[in-house]
Amino acid sequence: MKKKKMMISAAFANCQSMNQLKQIHCQTIKAGLLLRNNIIALCCTMPTGDMSYACQVFDTIPEPSVFIWNTMIKGFSRIRGAYNGVLAYINMLRRNVKPDTYTFPFLFKGFSPNLALCIGKELHCHVVKFGLESSVSVQNGLIHMYSLCGLMGMARAIFYMTYQEDVFTWNLMLSGYNKMKQYDETIRLFGEMEKNAVKPSSVTLVLVLSACSKLKDLCIGQKVHDYVKNCGVEPSLILENALIDTYAACGEMDLALDIFQGMKTRDVISWTTIVTGCVNAWKIDLARNYFDQMPERDSVSWTAMIHGYIRMSCFKEALTLFREMQASNIEPNEFIMVSVLTACAHLGALEIGEWVRAYIEKKKVKNDVFVGNALIDMYFKCGSIERAWRTFNQMSHKDKFTWTAMVVGLAINGHAEEAIDMFLQMLEASIEPDEVTYVGVLSACTHAGLVDEGRKFFSTMISEHKIEPNVTHYGCMVDLLGRAGQLKEAHEIINNMTMQPNTIVWGTLLGACRVHKRPELAELAAQKILELDPDNGAVYVLLCNIYGACNKWENLHKIRKLMMDRGVKKIPGCSLIEMNGVVHEFVAGDQSHPDSEEIYTKLEEMARDLKLAGYSPDISEVFIDLEEEDKESRLYLHSEKIDDGQRSEKDSRLQFDRDEWRCS
Repeated sequence: MKKKKMMISAAFANCQSMNQLKQIHCQTIKAGLLLRNNIIALCCTMPTGDMSYACQVFDTIPEPSVFIWNTMIKGFSRIRGAYNGVLAYINMLRRNVKPDTYTFPFLFKGFSPNLALCIGKELHCHVVKFGLESSVSVQNGLIHMYSLCGLMGMARAIFYMTYQEDVFTWNLMLSGYNKMKQYDETIRLFGEMEKNAVKPSSVTLVLVLSACSKLKDLCIGQKVHDYVKNCGVEPSLILENALIDTYAACGEMDLALDIFQGMKTRDVISWTTIVTGCVNAWKIDLARNYFDQMPERDSVSWTAMIHGYIRMSCFKEALTLFREMQASNIEPNEFIMVSVLTACAHLGALEIGEWVRAYIEKKKVKNDVFVGNALIDMYFKCGSIERAWRTFNQMSHKDKFTWTAMVVGLAINGHAEEAIDMFLQMLEASIEPDEVTYVGVLSACTHAGLVDEGRKFFSTMISEHKIEPNVTHYGCMVDLLGRAGQLKEAHEIINNMTMQPNTIVWGTLLGACRVHKRPELAELAAQKILELDPDNGAVYVLLCNIYGACNKWENLHKIRKLMMDRGVKKIPGCSLIEMNGVVHEFVAGDQSHPDSEEIYTKLEEMARDLKLAGYSPDISEVFIDLEEEDKESRLYLHSEKIDDGQRSEKDSRLQFDRDEWRCS
């Protein structure tokens, strides 16, 4: 019999699955041994444990001890959910079995935030009722439970009743503060920990570094790093990653790279943290260098790199990288889709944007409010009003940014009345507007010439919504009044601005002076712009146009001579258009496009047809020493009338074959 017991004990120790456990159970029955406690313990603790089988064995025990009840509670909390553990606890009380110091820690360990919030305080009362509140393990369980449901005040009250030399208890509080994003409290508590001479563990240091990263607290981060170096703390992979993340978040990329280069082992988190840090430090080339070296890339690293290109306005590179990601068989998430749609919006690449929308549907990417907002923005920036409306109407959830995207989108596409109506609907829906919303509303008033309404909205923005106008709002008002010819009031608004007017505000006034032929005020505006930006070639050209329109030829020649003396050149304007998935760039007069000969031939044909139809170009502002026919030719070579295509293959063209972008 003794030999059989030893063999069965060895079998229990080596048991790896429920099938093996059931065979061992059969052997115990044949041997006449009642080892039900062992059977239940394995059912509750094995990774492949089966609580149904544990319950069958448990039901054969006439009077289960508190140890067996605790084992069952532990199993329910781990495998079937903490709610079933609570039911087991209630049944234990009904059978007059009192809990001990292990019962509640097992029970609390599997709690979800909702369950903790629902019955946490009632179970706390039971802890007091059974006299277990002085147990360190029970106190830790209560701290964990209250931290889960965000009741950090209750957790703190229990914490200050505990035996505070236990670092595990301190870590529970630090973790709770981090979960609730109370990072200042994490730092404060770490200071208390030092005063109480409690030696931090590596878990403590990681939790504190996480708070430092969020707060960008370089001072405490360096203090933790010094502790690691001076106190012989073994620098684990998790700890080193936390240090890299802290330094990167604080903008100290050199220190982050020093740690990264010195690491014995690196995981995908290490690489991704370095890439993300370089992106946030605006070092996109360095980020790409490390990204290309990564032995393994996850969706987070791809997201960081694509987002980095978007931040740097490298929209073509973002789309190229997304194509590489597809080739690597990485499933994109909703964050990547938002970045790709943002790139399409800025490039005016409607066809690619439509492909992305179809891809989202086919691959069942989470189509949340952020994706919906990005789609609306993309459609509006590509001029597809109807599709933007359709997306808006199909969205089940709309936030402030959804409404704002509609207001701004309708305004920039010339649908002023609809934009204002959308804004009023937004207010009726009790959605609070923000600064960007009001930019859209004021722009709509500008395009529709609604001066009184614009004044009213500008006033309510301040009085009703407590939004302080920024330079963009003032610029909108100057544009609104300037277009209406009320230049005196526009100038007064600039003089009364609460911040320094920038070149855009003065440029708006200068443009209005050109339309309404006000050279004196134009000179003032131009002077202010050149004080802020002496190399702004567009100002000189616009001032020349104003002098020409007012027949002030002497002034015009002075300005042109001044431009030549200062070596000022106007940067040529360019336009973009997408055809068959390729974005082409238009630049006035350039002939580097591979199809330029055909383009210019077609352009000449269009010009002849326009003249035959009675079209007469306005050459009044082409103030250069050319014959009238040559002036007309200059207008025909405007960037919006020709397709320059690309000045270089690398920088000016998206070389995506349509077959590559099909949704397979």
